[in-house]
Amino acid sequence: MSWDWLREALTVCFAVTMWPTAIYFLLANTAMLVLIVIAARHFSRYLRRSEHRGEDAMAGSPVSLGVSVIMPAYNEEAVIRTSVRSVLDLRYPDHEVIVVNDGSADATMQVLKDAYGLVLDDRDVPGRIPVRGTIRGIWRAPDGAVPLTVVDKENSGRSDSVNLGLDLASKDLVVMVDADSILEPDSLLSVSKPFADDPERVVATGGVVRIVNNSRVQGGRIVDVRMPKQTIARIQVVEYLRAFLLGRTAWSDLGALILISGAFGMFRRDVLIDVGGLDPDSIGEDFELVMRIQKWIKEGKRDLRVEFVAEPVSWTECPSTLKVLARQRRRWHRGLWEVLWGYRAMLLNPKYGKVGMVALPYYWLFELFAPLVEIAGIILVPLGLLLGVIDPAFAILLIVVSYVYGTLVTLAAVVVEESSFHRYERWSDLGATLWAVIAENFGYRQLTAIWRLQGWWAGLTNQKQVWGEMTRAGFSEEANEPTGTPAR
Repeated sequence: MSWDWLREALTVCFAVTMWPTAIYFLLANTAMLVLIVIAARHFSRYLRRSEHRGEDAMAGSPVSLGVSVIMPAYNEEAVIRTSVRSVLDLRYPDHEVIVVNDGSADATMQVLKDAYGLVLDDRDVPGRIPVRGTIRGIWRAPDGAVPLTVVDKENSGRSDSVNLGLDLASKDLVVMVDADSILEPDSLLSVSKPFADDPERVVATGGVVRIVNNSRVQGGRIVDVRMPKQTIARIQVVEYLRAFLLGRTAWSDLGALILISGAFGMFRRDVLIDVGGLDPDSIGEDFELVMRIQKWIKEGKRDLRVEFVAEPVSWTECPSTLKVLARQRRRWHRGLWEVLWGYRAMLLNPKYGKVGMVALPYYWLFELFAPLVEIAGIILVPLGLLLGVIDPAFAILLIVVSYVYGTLVTLAAVVVEESSFHRYERWSDLGATLWAVIAENFGYRQLTAIWRLQGWWAGLTNQKQVWGEMTRAGFSEEANEPTGTPAR
């Protein structure tokens, strides 16, 4: 059988695509490097001012803005007691905790009843935001000194649960935090500081999300930060540092932050109510909410800001198996596509300032299309070498600009983060981090690209989104070990 037709087709294909592909990877990695440099400058300024931020004064101030912490929970019996305790014990002068049990099939509700002696509460739901799930009951702690409300409702999804919590919230500021998360003691003080500094203009702030797997927890607090044991989780640590910490810090500095993690974000309650809360039909609900807020700001010509704060930390479990990680990345990329497509009118539209002219083009080019370019290169380059239609020197160039350059950029991100915050004190943890930077390129990066393409395709073909279950390790007094408890 002759392969001449294939050789000719690939020759034309490479002639058209190879240089654009090389330039694409060069630009993508350079853009990330620029974001890292911007973040590094921000960290330098932040650390110089760290002793004068005034958080101690805020902690004791009777006029600090009150905060309602909303925690949706679904099948979280392994972690809910520790998570709620960590939030109740936060250092802040005025905050309440609202847990919304989203029809859990496990003992999540019973654990809370046993832990806090909950009693029924006959308060009315204001109805400021429509919710879908039927409320089974509202509970509260019997002691007024414990500002805890627990809502038990039928399952209707995370976004609908957050909206119910928002409807019940009584404070000026609202924090959304996942039930599998642990907040550091000063998290609320730090993430609310921009509101205190500029109460008229700041409408939303995001905080850092880090991975808790294998770290030691006592009394709802992280007492010993450790790198996860599994390589798959270690690589996610690196991903979180690069994209969540440094990337979002830079976008905030540029005034073009369009994504705050649903695992830890603070918002003005009145703004959330004005824009209608979270969209329960959106897969990327946190991304969609911030995009809607940015659109609301720009179209109303409001002098308002969305910021990211690098220091407050929420610790959360990451997937420790390929099966669960695959579901997460498919869902993330499908959500990315659906939100970008839904707000496509903002793309390259000067009306929306840096959001439309800088941030959205970056997300379209280097986030949405990245897995497509990656997989195309993985397939075509080896095939071109096999058929002799690609110059080996050019193949090496592609590897350098995509993998070698990308590894150096990631290494730069790790160096910037570690020199700024020193989260990992053991040399073994630093060594594991550096190994994860390299290991990311051998299988993990390619698999995530495939999963992201699958998520994109599911969105394009309107396939039904299935959340699936994630096995929580729970928060151990020693180190997190899998317990087999399912969670959404």
